[in-house]
Amino acid sequence: MDNEHSQQSGTDMELETDQRAEAGSSKAGVRVGLIVILLMVAFTTWYAVSDKLAPYTDRGTVGGYVAQVAPRISGQVVDVHVEDNTIVQEGDLLFELDPRPFQIAVEQAEVDLEQATQSINASSASLIAAQAKVSQARANLENARTSDARFQSLAQRGIAPRTQADASRAELAVAKAQVEAAEADLTSAEAELGITGANNPRIKAAQLKLEKAQLDLIYARVVAPTLGVVTNLHLAIGQYVNAGSPGLTFIDGRGAWITADMRENQLADIKTGDKAGLLFDAVPGHIFTGTVHSVGWGIDTGRTTSGGLLQNEPETRWFEPARRIPVRIELDGDLSDWPRPVKVGAKVTVVIYTSGEQNPSAWIATGLHRVQSLLSYLY
Repeated sequence: MDNEHSQQSGTDMELETDQRAEAGSSKAGVRVGLIVILLMVAFTTWYAVSDKLAPYTDRGTVGGYVAQVAPRISGQVVDVHVEDNTIVQEGDLLFELDPRPFQIAVEQAEVDLEQATQSINASSASLIAAQAKVSQARANLENARTSDARFQSLAQRGIAPRTQADASRAELAVAKAQVEAAEADLTSAEAELGITGANNPRIKAAQLKLEKAQLDLIYARVVAPTLGVVTNLHLAIGQYVNAGSPGLTFIDGRGAWITADMRENQLADIKTGDKAGLLFDAVPGHIFTGTVHSVGWGIDTGRTTSGGLLQNEPETRWFEPARRIPVRIELDGDLSDWPRPVKVGAKVTVVIYTSGEQNPSAWIATGLHRVQSLLSYLY
């Protein structure tokens, strides 16, 4: 009996121990479940709040002014003066077309003008020289106008220093003055021919032909439109290039920006002038500051038409992904502050502070962004 009683007591104790263990594990499971639920609620709450007060995206891209440099005339390439990924200054020679056909055209136009002036017993020497100066001055003025327009735009957005914009405007004024002086010399040369000679249709036609030939000869030398980088160069000596056909790719070095693709439900409070934190993958561990320049007004949804009517999009997904609208952001400071390792097309993660930077949501967003900047060393 005593043995049976002892065995029964031992069994009861074991059952009680098991019950306590089960109760303990059940409570631990409840605690873990509650913690998971609280974390999910906190994450969901932060996700919703941050979309309004500090919208974030890792789908940012560096953009820049990219141009396909093409000659204005057709011809065979006789010399390439740059290499791939070369930094060039404004006016540096990029490549040259064979100048001989254009030199011949100039000489032929000079002969035609000489013949036209001989009909009225006048000399064409001063007229030819004056016309050459006008052609060169007009070509310089066109380049100066293009350069000045770009500099003024960059200066208005705070990308280029005001001093550079003022210098560009002064260069434009000098180019205009040079054109006026050259045109004055041409007028004086025309006056030497007399009233009949200056208005002679043959002489006018010969002058226009000469000016075109002189401009074609100038355009046989293709120069850099501004400070920038030559990239994706495939131009070779001996290659024939048609007028308007790209000869190389040119990235303008005077301006760049960030395009951040934001979900539509993040756009409600984003406005021009909002500050932004920028993390470039090329510069891990460092957060740059930027300013919202503008919000895109539209995107291409990719819908096709058939028979003049829009087609329904195929229903191949459970959930339609959120549409994203581009937001243009510009780095604070001038071009000298732009990080050198960052190239056009580089990836950027962006946080926009729609309610300012001095509030709890901004502090949390900044902290998380800072942690991500440190983790970016690893990937």
